[in-house]
Amino acid sequence: MEAAAPVVDAEYMKEIERTRRDLRALISKKNCAPIMLRLAWHDAGTYDAKTKTGGPDGSIRNEEEYRHGANNGLKIAIDLCEEVKSKHPRVTYADLYQLAGVVAVEVTGGPAINFVPGRKDSNVSPNEGRLPDAKQGSSHLRDVFYRMGLSDKDIVALSGGHTLGKAHPERSGFDEKPWTKDPLKFDNSYFVELLKGDTNELLKLPTDKALVEDPKFRRYVELYAKDEDAFFKDYAESHKKLSELGFIPPSCLKSNAGTTALLAQSAVGIAVAATVVILSYFFEVNRKLN
Repeated sequence: MEAAAPVVDAEYMKEIERTRRDLRALISKKNCAPIMLRLAWHDAGTYDAKTKTGGPDGSIRNEEEYRHGANNGLKIAIDLCEEVKSKHPRVTYADLYQLAGVVAVEVTGGPAINFVPGRKDSNVSPNEGRLPDAKQGSSHLRDVFYRMGLSDKDIVALSGGHTLGKAHPERSGFDEKPWTKDPLKFDNSYFVELLKGDTNELLKLPTDKALVEDPKFRRYVELYAKDEDAFFKDYAESHKKLSELGFIPPSCLKSNAGTTALLAQSAVGIAVAATVVILSYFFEVNRKLN
């Protein structure tokens, strides 16, 4: 069952900005950027472009879905987000989880990602098995990401998000190792480390190794390893695409200009109201003096 889309008016936009500030404070305080990013990815990554099902609709909050094997441990992030949701009940879970992913990247030094709100919540979860299996290789990655409607470049750029975090044996079955030497800093070191090969202290999963072994993937790995700006640009674009799979932004927000215009409209409305009050006051004072 899908809820109605939120009314994305000036007040909703202000609520989104207040939510962003609370998420920034929470993620910075708890050092929970990696799991917040994983939450956003896993809520969005169930999308099927053919059937138009799954995607960033907040359904990962359903017990049926967060108990999927690929989502082990994500109840932690869901509960953390609930602290913010309680302060901003009007914001949908779908917007909240995707905004949490955007903020997680930004507070750890990554690129700014354009966030457009207005996602509907759903109480219907897709069947288990739509998310990537880290034990498999390049053909599996393509099957999963092509199903979403994403490209080879998107696969590699999004994989660069593993610059954050580490594996947890109780969740994934892999050794408790980070992918990079600083797992709370968003940079291009994931790709630098990939090209160095296996090391004892850092994590390399089969899906990581596939990015180096597959020639079409490897060219992006090499580009991102030497050019962090190129990685940041492509990552921001791919993250935005992932966060909007199956989502049709409200017509007033289909561009940055639209978002800015709505906020400006709100500001103008407040200014006009204030002017009317002031003029009414002076008119009343003048009337009494006369």
